[in-house]
Amino acid sequence: MAEEDSYRTIKGISEGYYSEKRSRFISYAIPVRTVEDVKAELDKYRKQYYDARHVCWAYMLGHAREEYRANDDGEPSSTAGKPILGQINSNQLTDILIIVIRYFGGIELGTGGLIVAYRAAAAEAIASADIEERTVDEDITVCFEYPFLNSIMRIIKEDGPEIISQDFQMDCEMTLRIRKGNAEKLKARLAKVETATVKGWKEE
Repeated sequence: MAEEDSYRTIKGISEGYYSEKRSRFISYAIPVRTVEDVKAELDKYRKQYYDARHVCWAYMLGHAREEYRANDDGEPSSTAGKPILGQINSNQLTDILIIVIRYFGGIELGTGGLIVAYRAAAAEAIASADIEERTVDEDITVCFEYPFLNSIMRIIKEDGPEIISQDFQMDCEMTLRIRKGNAEKLKARLAKVETATVKGWKEE
């Protein structure tokens, strides 16, 4: 299985909990798709836990896992956001936001203790999450004349793409969705059908 056309993410929100020297760390792993999603979730949890000392977080976005950020929210540098992000990385997850809320217990944990606590809290949220592997898909639009519909449909039946939209008139148009790793083969097969053109595709 090609790694570049699949990725790991979580199905829904999960929770974790960790305590150390009376400090309580409540963690949430949340599925997100965009930076706007991240901001909305952070606003929601900050309001919900308005009385907490720190609301620290990290996120990773995109199937290529290239868009990410971590935030210590007032904790010593790299003691909170970085360990949270480390757990996202070690589990090879993306499209995920992990928030760890800390209620201070009156005893300082030191930088080492904080790193352990935030890492453990993030790990607990991931451990209770339902993780799934998803494919990276590509949409393909093919235009053709109606008499060649059967030829197009035979290819669709054999290659198994999802039909997103279809418009059957004298000039027909269909949009198909298929796993990225199989897209070039499908485009090449569709383009060989008489009168068919695949939008944005040029034969190598």
